[in-house]
Amino acid sequence: MREEVQNWWKQAEADMRKVVVLMNTDNYDGAVFYSQQAVEKALKAVYLLKLKEVPKGHSIIYLALQVKVPQNLLSGIRDLNPEYLVTRYPDMAAGVPAELYDEDIAKKHKKTAIGVLKWVENQIK
Repeated sequence: MREEVQNWWKQAEADMRKVVVLMNTDNYDGAVFYSQQAVEKALKAVYLLKLKEVPKGHSIIYLALQVKVPQNLLSGIRDLNPEYLVTRYPDMAAGVPAELYDEDIAKKHKKTAIGVLKWVENQIK
């Protein structure tokens, strides 16, 4: 595996570990943010592997479509896509992001991230 691909993949795995820590401390906005980040970085790893170029931007929908993620994962990816911004910025969230998320929402996004990372791992290994 190319070093560049491996670096994106390793960071995706590290971000998933952060999801677990944040879930365990009831920091659900952070868990959702890192779920999105893990998916983005994992998809960038497989994008680099398959398309041989560095993808631009942060749209995990775009990345997923480019690398032909299975249909059963796309719905969760679509739901997770805007969390890159909403989890961090009060103006994007129309409120305080830390107050908008609960365990159910975080679990849903974590499940999406786990599914995407499993799929990516099968693509890159």
